Amino acid sequence: MALATSVNVVLGSLAFAIFWVLAVFPAVPFLPIGRTAGSLLGAMLMVIFRIITPNQAYAAIDLPIIGLLFGTMLVSVYLERADMFKYLGKLLSWKSKGAKDLVFRICLISAISSALFTNDTSCVVLTEFVLKIARQHNLPPLPFLLALASSANIGSSATPIGNPQNLVIAVQSKISFGNFLIGILPAMLLGVVANSLILICMYWRLLSIPKDEEDAAIEVVAEDDLNSHRFSPATMSHFTSSSTQEWKSTMEAINVQSPPNINRNMGHVETIRNRLTPCETDIHNVHSDMVESARNSNASKEVANDASSQKREETTTSHNVASVERLRGALSVQSSEGKEDLTMRWRRMWKSCVYLVTIGMLIALLMGLNMSWTAITAALALVVLDFKDARPCLAKVSYLLLIFFCGMFITVDGFNKTGIPSTLWDLMEPYAQIDRFSYLEEEWQHLQL
Repeated sequence: MALATSVNVVLGSLAFAIFWVLAVFPAVPFLPIGRTAGSLLGAMLMVIFRIITPNQAYAAIDLPIIGLLFGTMLVSVYLERADMFKYLGKLLSWKSKGAKDLVFRICLISAISSALFTNDTSCVVLTEFVLKIARQHNLPPLPFLLALASSANIGSSATPIGNPQNLVIAVQSKISFGNFLIGILPAMLLGVVANSLILICMYWRLLSIPKDEEDAAIEVVAEDDLNSHRFSPATMSHFTSSSTQEWKSTMEAINVQSPPNINRNMGHVETIRNRLTPCETDIHNVHSDMVESARNSNASKEVANDASSQKREETTTSHNVASVERLRGALSVQSSEGKEDLTMRWRRMWKSCVYLVTIGMLIALLMGLNMSWTAITAALALVVLDFKDARPCLAKVSYLLLIFFCGMFITVDGFNKTGIPSTLWDLMEPYAQIDRFSYLEEEWQHLQL
Protein backbone atom coordinates (compact mmCIF):
# COMPACT_ATOMS: atom_id res chain seq x y z
CA MET A 1 0.00 0.00 0.00
CA ALA A 2 1.38 3.37 -1.01
CA LEU A 3 1.77 6.24 1.36
CA ALA A 4 -1.13 8.68 1.68
CA THR A 5 -0.76 12.40 1.26
CA SER A 6 1.75 14.12 3.48
CA VAL A 7 -1.00 15.90 5.40
CA ASN A 8 -2.81 12.64 6.14
CA VAL A 9 0.46 10.98 7.11
CA VAL A 10 1.30 13.73 9.60
CA LEU A 11 -2.19 14.00 11.07
CA GLY A 12 -2.66 10.24 11.23
CA SER A 13 0.72 9.80 12.91
CA LEU A 14 -0.19 12.54 15.41
CA ALA A 15 -3.50 10.86 16.30
CA PHE A 16 -1.81 7.47 16.66
CA ALA A 17 0.97 8.96 18.79
CA ILE A 18 -1.58 10.48 21.18
CA PHE A 19 -3.34 7.12 21.43
CA TRP A 20 -0.07 5.25 22.02
CA VAL A 21 1.17 7.63 24.73
CA LEU A 22 -2.12 7.51 26.64
CA ALA A 23 -2.32 3.72 26.28
CA VAL A 24 1.19 3.21 27.65
CA PHE A 25 1.16 6.09 30.16
CA PRO A 26 -2.49 6.60 31.19
CA ALA A 27 -1.60 9.20 33.85
CA VAL A 28 0.68 11.36 31.72
CA PRO A 29 0.91 14.83 33.33
CA PHE A 30 -0.17 16.93 30.35
CA LEU A 31 -3.29 14.81 29.64
CA PRO A 32 -4.18 12.36 32.47
CA ILE A 33 -7.43 11.03 30.99
CA GLY A 34 -6.64 7.28 31.02
CA ARG A 35 -6.43 4.52 28.44
CA THR A 36 -10.11 4.27 27.54
CA ALA A 37 -10.56 7.99 26.95
CA GLY A 38 -7.23 8.03 25.10
CA SER A 39 -8.39 5.35 22.66
CA LEU A 40 -11.63 7.24 22.02
CA LEU A 41 -9.66 10.45 21.53
CA GLY A 42 -7.41 8.78 18.97
CA ALA A 43 -10.42 7.36 17.11
CA MET A 44 -12.16 10.72 17.10
CA LEU A 45 -9.04 12.46 15.76
CA MET A 46 -8.80 9.93 12.93
CA VAL A 47 -12.35 10.84 11.88
CA ILE A 48 -11.91 14.61 12.42
CA PHE A 49 -8.67 14.64 10.41
CA ARG A 50 -10.53 12.76 7.66
CA ILE A 51 -8.09 9.89 7.67
CA ILE A 52 -11.12 7.59 7.64
CA THR A 53 -14.83 8.23 7.21
CA PRO A 54 -17.39 7.61 9.98
CA ASN A 55 -18.68 4.52 8.15
CA GLN A 56 -15.15 3.16 7.86
CA ALA A 57 -14.67 3.83 11.57
CA TYR A 58 -17.73 1.77 12.48
CA ALA A 59 -16.67 -0.97 10.09
CA ALA A 60 -13.21 -1.08 11.69
CA ILE A 61 -14.67 -2.31 14.99
CA ASP A 62 -14.21 -6.09 15.12
CA LEU A 63 -17.50 -7.26 16.61
CA PRO A 64 -16.46 -10.95 16.93
CA ILE A 65 -13.61 -9.92 19.24
CA ILE A 66 -15.89 -7.65 21.27
CA GLY A 67 -18.47 -10.44 21.56
CA LEU A 68 -15.83 -12.97 22.61
CA LEU A 69 -14.47 -10.59 25.23
CA PHE A 70 -17.95 -9.92 26.59
CA GLY A 71 -18.84 -13.62 26.73
CA THR A 72 -15.64 -14.71 28.47
CA MET A 73 -15.87 -11.90 31.03
CA LEU A 74 -19.47 -12.79 31.87
CA VAL A 75 -18.60 -16.49 32.19
CA SER A 76 -15.76 -15.51 34.55
CA VAL A 77 -18.23 -13.53 36.68
CA TYR A 78 -20.47 -16.58 37.11
CA LEU A 79 -17.48 -18.82 37.80
CA GLU A 80 -16.47 -16.45 40.58
CA ARG A 81 -19.99 -16.64 42.00
CA ALA A 82 -19.79 -20.43 41.85
CA ASP A 83 -16.67 -20.32 44.09
CA MET A 84 -14.34 -21.67 41.40
CA PHE A 85 -11.51 -19.36 42.42
CA LYS A 86 -12.19 -20.06 46.09
CA TYR A 87 -11.51 -23.74 45.44
CA LEU A 88 -8.37 -22.82 43.51
CA GLY A 89 -7.25 -20.76 46.50
CA LYS A 90 -7.77 -23.73 48.82
CA LEU A 91 -5.83 -25.90 46.38
CA LEU A 92 -2.83 -23.61 46.82
CA SER A 93 -2.34 -24.50 50.48
CA TRP A 94 -3.62 -28.10 50.38
CA LYS A 95 -0.87 -30.33 51.84
CA SER A 96 1.77 -27.73 51.13
CA LYS A 97 5.33 -28.85 51.88
CA GLY A 98 6.91 -25.46 52.35
CA ALA A 99 7.47 -22.07 50.82
CA LYS A 100 9.22 -23.36 47.69
CA ASP A 101 6.42 -25.81 47.01
CA LEU A 102 3.94 -22.97 47.46
CA VAL A 103 5.76 -20.84 44.87
CA PHE A 104 5.62 -23.65 42.33
CA ARG A 105 1.91 -24.23 43.02
CA ILE A 106 1.10 -20.56 42.57
CA CYS A 107 2.97 -20.51 39.25
CA LEU A 108 1.14 -23.59 37.96
CA ILE A 109 -2.37 -22.72 39.15
CA SER A 110 -2.19 -19.08 38.05
CA ALA A 111 -0.94 -20.14 34.61
CA ILE A 112 -3.76 -22.65 34.11
CA SER A 113 -6.48 -20.34 35.44
CA SER A 114 -5.30 -17.40 33.34
CA ALA A 115 -5.30 -19.56 30.21
CA LEU A 116 -8.94 -20.47 30.81
CA PHE A 117 -10.40 -17.38 32.51
CA THR A 118 -8.16 -14.47 31.34
CA ASN A 119 -5.10 -13.21 33.18
CA ASP A 120 -6.84 -10.14 34.63
CA THR A 121 -9.50 -12.24 36.37
CA SER A 122 -6.95 -14.68 37.76
CA CYS A 123 -4.71 -11.94 39.17
CA VAL A 124 -7.58 -9.97 40.71
CA VAL A 125 -9.20 -12.99 42.38
CA LEU A 126 -6.16 -15.06 43.39
CA THR A 127 -4.26 -12.14 44.94
CA GLU A 128 -6.52 -12.23 48.00
CA PHE A 129 -5.87 -15.94 48.56
CA VAL A 130 -2.11 -15.55 48.05
CA LEU A 131 -1.93 -12.78 50.66
CA LYS A 132 -4.04 -14.82 53.08
CA ILE A 133 -1.80 -17.88 52.71
CA ALA A 134 1.32 -15.74 53.21
CA ARG A 135 -0.12 -14.32 56.45
CA GLN A 136 -1.14 -17.75 57.73
CA HIS A 137 2.35 -19.17 57.18
CA ASN A 138 4.09 -15.95 58.29
CA LEU A 139 5.92 -15.65 54.96
CA PRO A 140 6.88 -12.56 52.92
CA PRO A 141 4.27 -12.00 50.20
CA LEU A 142 6.63 -10.54 47.56
CA PRO A 143 7.87 -13.83 45.99
CA PHE A 144 4.35 -15.23 45.80
CA LEU A 145 2.85 -12.07 44.26
CA LEU A 146 5.61 -12.00 41.65
CA ALA A 147 4.94 -15.67 40.91
CA LEU A 148 1.24 -14.92 40.46
CA ALA A 149 1.74 -11.93 38.15
CA SER A 150 4.46 -13.44 35.96
CA SER A 151 2.87 -16.88 35.64
CA ALA A 152 -0.52 -15.38 34.84
CA ASN A 153 1.00 -13.52 31.90
CA ILE A 154 2.89 -16.62 30.76
CA GLY A 155 -0.12 -18.91 31.08
CA SER A 156 -2.49 -16.53 29.33
CA SER A 157 -0.50 -16.92 26.12
CA ALA A 158 -1.64 -20.53 25.70
CA THR A 159 -5.22 -19.85 24.55
CA PRO A 160 -7.02 -17.20 22.51
CA ILE A 161 -9.21 -16.35 25.50
CA GLY A 162 -6.22 -15.91 27.83
CA ASN A 163 -5.80 -12.22 27.04
CA PRO A 164 -7.29 -9.72 24.58
CA GLN A 165 -4.16 -9.63 22.42
CA ASN A 166 -4.51 -13.33 21.70
CA LEU A 167 -8.13 -12.73 20.70
CA VAL A 168 -7.07 -10.22 18.07
CA ILE A 169 -4.39 -12.55 16.70
CA ALA A 170 -6.61 -15.64 16.65
CA VAL A 171 -9.70 -13.98 15.18
CA GLN A 172 -8.04 -11.88 12.51
CA SER A 173 -5.69 -14.69 11.45
CA LYS A 174 -8.51 -17.27 11.71
CA ILE A 175 -6.47 -19.67 13.84
CA SER A 176 -8.68 -22.23 15.56
CA PHE A 177 -8.69 -22.64 19.33
CA GLY A 178 -7.13 -26.11 19.16
CA ASN A 179 -4.32 -25.14 16.80
CA PHE A 180 -3.55 -22.08 18.90
CA LEU A 181 -3.40 -24.20 22.07
CA ILE A 182 -1.23 -26.92 20.52
CA GLY A 183 1.21 -24.39 19.11
CA ILE A 184 1.70 -22.37 22.30
CA LEU A 185 1.18 -24.94 25.10
CA PRO A 186 4.71 -26.46 25.10
CA ALA A 187 6.33 -23.03 25.22
CA MET A 188 3.93 -21.99 27.98
CA LEU A 189 4.79 -25.01 30.13
CA LEU A 190 8.52 -24.42 29.69
CA GLY A 191 8.03 -20.77 30.57
CA VAL A 192 6.13 -21.63 33.77
CA VAL A 193 8.81 -24.10 34.90
CA ALA A 194 11.60 -21.65 34.11
CA ASN A 195 9.76 -18.82 35.87
CA SER A 196 9.22 -20.87 39.03
CA LEU A 197 12.87 -21.97 39.12
CA ILE A 198 14.11 -18.41 38.63
CA LEU A 199 11.88 -17.10 41.44
CA ILE A 200 12.94 -19.89 43.81
CA CYS A 201 16.63 -19.21 43.09
CA MET A 202 16.20 -15.46 43.49
CA TYR A 203 14.42 -15.76 46.86
CA TRP A 204 16.08 -18.97 48.08
CA ARG A 205 17.33 -17.49 51.36
CA LEU A 206 14.09 -15.68 52.02
CA LEU A 207 12.05 -18.83 51.42
CA SER A 208 14.42 -21.03 53.45
CA ILE A 209 14.14 -19.08 56.72
CA PRO A 210 12.15 -21.24 59.17
CA LYS A 211 9.24 -19.27 60.53
CA ASP A 212 6.45 -20.20 62.85
CA GLU A 213 3.03 -20.57 61.36
CA GLU A 214 0.19 -18.67 62.86
CA ASP A 215 -2.01 -20.65 65.15
CA ALA A 216 -5.20 -20.66 63.10
CA ALA A 217 -6.89 -23.38 65.10
CA ILE A 218 -9.34 -22.47 67.82
CA GLU A 219 -8.42 -23.50 71.37
CA VAL A 220 -10.40 -26.48 72.53
CA VAL A 221 -11.38 -26.39 76.19
CA ALA A 222 -10.75 -29.60 78.13
CA GLU A 223 -13.66 -31.63 79.36
CA ASP A 224 -12.60 -31.25 83.00
CA ASP A 225 -12.57 -27.48 82.66
CA LEU A 226 -16.02 -27.58 81.14
CA ASN A 227 -17.30 -29.71 84.01
CA SER A 228 -15.78 -27.37 86.58
CA HIS A 229 -17.54 -24.39 84.99
CA ARG A 230 -20.92 -26.07 84.74
CA PHE A 231 -23.58 -25.17 87.29
CA SER A 232 -25.27 -27.95 89.30
CA PRO A 233 -29.04 -28.04 88.88
CA ALA A 234 -31.12 -26.46 91.64
CA THR A 235 -32.74 -28.87 94.18
CA MET A 236 -36.09 -28.37 95.90
CA SER A 237 -36.15 -28.27 99.74
CA HIS A 238 -38.07 -31.22 101.26
CA PHE A 239 -38.08 -33.42 104.37
CA THR A 240 -35.88 -36.44 104.41
CA SER A 241 -36.86 -39.74 105.98
CA SER A 242 -34.74 -39.08 109.11
CA SER A 243 -36.31 -35.66 109.66
CA THR A 244 -39.82 -37.10 109.35
CA GLN A 245 -39.01 -39.77 111.94
CA GLU A 246 -37.73 -37.13 114.37
CA TRP A 247 -40.84 -35.06 113.81
CA LYS A 248 -43.07 -38.06 114.56
CA SER A 249 -41.15 -38.92 117.76
CA THR A 250 -41.52 -35.37 119.06
CA MET A 251 -45.24 -35.40 118.34
CA GLU A 252 -45.66 -38.71 120.20
CA ALA A 253 -43.80 -37.30 123.18
CA ILE A 254 -46.14 -34.33 123.25
CA ASN A 255 -49.19 -36.63 123.13
CA VAL A 256 -47.85 -38.78 125.96
CA GLN A 257 -47.19 -35.77 128.17
CA SER A 258 -50.56 -34.09 127.57
CA PRO A 259 -52.99 -36.31 129.71
CA PRO A 260 -51.61 -35.42 133.19
CA ASN A 261 -51.78 -31.77 132.34
CA ILE A 262 -55.36 -32.17 131.28
CA ASN A 263 -56.26 -34.04 134.53
CA ARG A 264 -54.79 -31.24 136.64
CA ASN A 265 -56.74 -28.59 134.78
CA MET A 266 -60.11 -30.41 135.09
CA GLY A 267 -60.56 -29.39 138.73
CA HIS A 268 -59.99 -25.77 137.90
CA VAL A 269 -62.56 -26.00 135.14
CA GLU A 270 -65.22 -27.42 137.53
CA THR A 271 -64.73 -24.65 140.06
CA ILE A 272 -64.94 -22.03 137.39
CA ARG A 273 -68.21 -23.51 136.10
CA ASN A 274 -69.75 -23.53 139.60
CA ARG A 275 -68.78 -19.90 140.12
CA LEU A 276 -69.95 -18.72 136.71
CA THR A 277 -73.39 -20.40 136.48
CA PRO A 278 -75.19 -17.04 136.40
CA CYS A 279 -73.23 -16.10 133.34
CA GLU A 280 -74.05 -19.19 131.26
CA THR A 281 -76.43 -17.22 129.14
CA ASP A 282 -73.72 -14.73 128.35
CA ILE A 283 -71.36 -17.54 127.53
CA HIS A 284 -74.02 -19.04 125.23
CA ASN A 285 -74.38 -15.74 123.44
CA VAL A 286 -70.64 -15.46 123.07
CA HIS A 287 -70.58 -19.01 121.74
CA SER A 288 -73.24 -18.20 119.15
CA ASP A 289 -71.25 -15.16 118.08
CA MET A 290 -68.17 -17.31 117.70
CA VAL A 291 -70.12 -19.81 115.57
CA GLU A 292 -71.32 -17.03 113.30
CA SER A 293 -67.79 -15.65 113.00
CA ALA A 294 -66.57 -19.14 112.17
CA ARG A 295 -69.22 -19.43 109.46
CA ASN A 296 -68.16 -16.09 108.06
CA SER A 297 -64.55 -17.20 108.10
CA ASN A 298 -65.53 -20.42 106.31
CA ALA A 299 -67.36 -18.38 103.67
CA SER A 300 -64.32 -16.17 103.19
CA LYS A 301 -62.19 -19.28 102.87
CA GLU A 302 -64.53 -20.62 100.20
CA VAL A 303 -64.26 -17.32 98.31
CA ALA A 304 -60.49 -17.51 98.59
CA ASN A 305 -60.58 -21.10 97.38
CA ASP A 306 -62.70 -20.02 94.38
CA ALA A 307 -60.22 -17.26 93.59
CA SER A 308 -57.30 -19.66 93.88
CA SER A 309 -59.07 -22.16 91.59
CA GLN A 310 -59.62 -19.38 89.03
CA LYS A 311 -55.95 -18.49 89.26
CA ARG A 312 -55.06 -22.14 88.72
CA GLU A 313 -57.28 -22.27 85.66
CA GLU A 314 -55.65 -19.10 84.34
CA THR A 315 -52.18 -20.54 84.92
CA THR A 316 -53.15 -23.79 83.17
CA THR A 317 -54.51 -21.87 80.19
CA SER A 318 -51.33 -19.76 80.09
CA HIS A 319 -49.26 -22.94 80.20
CA ASN A 320 -51.31 -24.36 77.34
CA VAL A 321 -50.82 -21.19 75.30
CA ALA A 322 -47.10 -21.31 76.01
CA SER A 323 -46.93 -24.94 74.90
CA VAL A 324 -48.77 -24.07 71.69
CA GLU A 325 -46.34 -21.23 71.06
CA ARG A 326 -43.41 -23.58 71.65
CA LEU A 327 -44.91 -26.04 69.18
CA ARG A 328 -45.33 -23.29 66.62
CA GLY A 329 -41.74 -22.18 67.19
CA ALA A 330 -40.49 -25.73 66.74
CA LEU A 331 -42.48 -26.08 63.53
CA SER A 332 -41.13 -22.75 62.24
CA VAL A 333 -37.57 -23.83 63.07
CA GLN A 334 -38.11 -27.10 61.23
CA SER A 335 -39.56 -25.28 58.23
CA SER A 336 -36.63 -22.81 58.19
CA GLU A 337 -34.17 -25.70 58.39
CA GLY A 338 -35.99 -27.38 55.52
CA LYS A 339 -35.79 -24.18 53.47
CA GLU A 340 -32.08 -23.85 54.22
CA ASP A 341 -31.52 -27.47 53.20
CA LEU A 342 -33.43 -26.87 49.97
CA THR A 343 -31.41 -23.71 49.33
CA MET A 344 -28.14 -25.57 49.85
CA ARG A 345 -29.22 -28.31 47.46
CA TRP A 346 -30.22 -25.73 44.85
CA ARG A 347 -26.88 -23.95 45.34
CA ARG A 348 -24.91 -27.16 44.77
CA MET A 349 -26.94 -28.05 41.71
CA TRP A 350 -26.45 -24.54 40.31
CA LYS A 351 -22.69 -24.73 40.84
CA SER A 352 -22.58 -28.06 39.03
CA CYS A 353 -24.49 -26.54 36.11
CA VAL A 354 -22.05 -23.60 35.94
CA TYR A 355 -19.07 -25.95 35.80
CA LEU A 356 -20.73 -28.16 33.19
CA VAL A 357 -21.58 -25.18 30.98
CA THR A 358 -17.99 -23.92 31.22
CA ILE A 359 -16.60 -27.34 30.32
CA GLY A 360 -19.03 -27.50 27.41
CA MET A 361 -17.82 -24.09 26.21
CA LEU A 362 -14.19 -25.25 26.27
CA ILE A 363 -15.07 -28.45 24.40
CA ALA A 364 -16.96 -26.44 21.77
CA LEU A 365 -13.96 -24.14 21.35
CA LEU A 366 -11.64 -27.14 20.93
CA MET A 367 -14.01 -28.56 18.30
CA GLY A 368 -13.50 -25.44 16.20
CA LEU A 369 -16.88 -23.75 16.62
CA ASN A 370 -17.20 -19.99 16.32
CA MET A 371 -15.43 -18.62 19.38
CA SER A 372 -17.44 -15.44 19.90
CA TRP A 373 -20.86 -17.07 19.57
CA THR A 374 -19.74 -20.01 21.71
CA ALA A 375 -18.72 -17.67 24.54
CA ILE A 376 -21.91 -15.59 24.23
CA THR A 377 -24.08 -18.74 24.22
CA ALA A 378 -22.37 -20.07 27.35
CA ALA A 379 -22.78 -16.71 29.09
CA LEU A 380 -26.49 -16.49 28.27
CA ALA A 381 -26.99 -20.10 29.37
CA LEU A 382 -25.55 -19.19 32.77
CA VAL A 383 -27.82 -16.13 32.94
CA VAL A 384 -30.89 -18.31 32.32
CA LEU A 385 -29.78 -21.00 34.79
CA ASP A 386 -29.25 -18.39 37.49
CA PHE A 387 -32.97 -17.51 37.25
CA LYS A 388 -32.37 -14.07 38.78
CA ASP A 389 -31.99 -10.50 37.66
CA ALA A 390 -28.76 -10.46 35.63
CA ARG A 391 -27.99 -6.78 36.18
CA PRO A 392 -25.59 -7.33 39.15
CA CYS A 393 -23.57 -9.82 37.09
CA LEU A 394 -23.68 -7.70 33.94
CA ALA A 395 -22.47 -4.72 35.95
CA LYS A 396 -19.23 -6.60 36.75
CA VAL A 397 -18.28 -6.83 33.07
CA SER A 398 -15.39 -4.49 32.20
CA TYR A 399 -17.13 -2.26 29.68
CA LEU A 400 -14.17 0.14 29.82
CA LEU A 401 -12.04 -2.58 28.23
CA LEU A 402 -14.63 -3.13 25.50
CA ILE A 403 -14.74 0.62 24.75
CA PHE A 404 -10.95 0.73 24.76
CA PHE A 405 -10.83 -1.98 22.10
CA CYS A 406 -13.43 -0.18 19.98
CA GLY A 407 -11.35 3.00 20.00
CA MET A 408 -8.16 1.02 19.40
CA PHE A 409 -9.64 -0.71 16.33
CA ILE A 410 -10.62 2.65 14.80
CA THR A 411 -7.26 4.27 15.60
CA VAL A 412 -5.22 1.36 14.23
CA ASP A 413 -7.35 1.20 11.07
CA GLY A 414 -6.81 4.93 10.50
CA PHE A 415 -3.06 4.53 11.03
CA ASN A 416 -3.05 1.70 8.48
CA LYS A 417 -4.80 4.02 6.01
CA THR A 418 -1.80 6.36 6.13
CA GLY A 419 0.34 3.64 4.52
CA ILE A 420 3.13 3.84 7.12
CA PRO A 421 2.82 0.24 8.44
CA SER A 422 2.76 -1.29 4.95
CA THR A 423 5.75 0.78 3.85
CA LEU A 424 7.73 -0.30 6.92
CA TRP A 425 6.81 -3.93 6.24
CA ASP A 426 7.93 -3.69 2.64
CA LEU A 427 11.29 -2.44 3.86
CA MET A 428 11.66 -5.22 6.46
CA GLU A 429 10.23 -8.14 4.47
CA PRO A 430 13.44 -9.11 2.63
CA TYR A 431 15.20 -9.50 5.96
CA ALA A 432 12.32 -11.31 7.69
CA GLN A 433 11.90 -14.38 5.44
CA ILE A 434 12.66 -17.05 8.02
CA ASP A 435 9.82 -19.43 7.15
CA ARG A 436 11.71 -21.17 4.35
CA PHE A 437 14.57 -23.57 5.04
CA SER A 438 16.17 -22.83 1.66
CA TYR A 439 16.41 -19.16 2.54
CA LEU A 440 18.15 -19.98 5.82
CA GLU A 441 20.55 -22.30 4.00
CA GLU A 442 21.40 -19.59 1.49
CA GLU A 443 22.01 -17.08 4.25
CA TRP A 444 24.24 -19.57 6.08
CA GLN A 445 26.31 -20.18 2.95
CA HIS A 446 26.56 -16.45 2.37
CA LEU A 447 27.89 -15.95 5.90
CA GLN A 448 30.52 -18.71 5.40
CA LEU A 449 31.83 -17.00 2.28
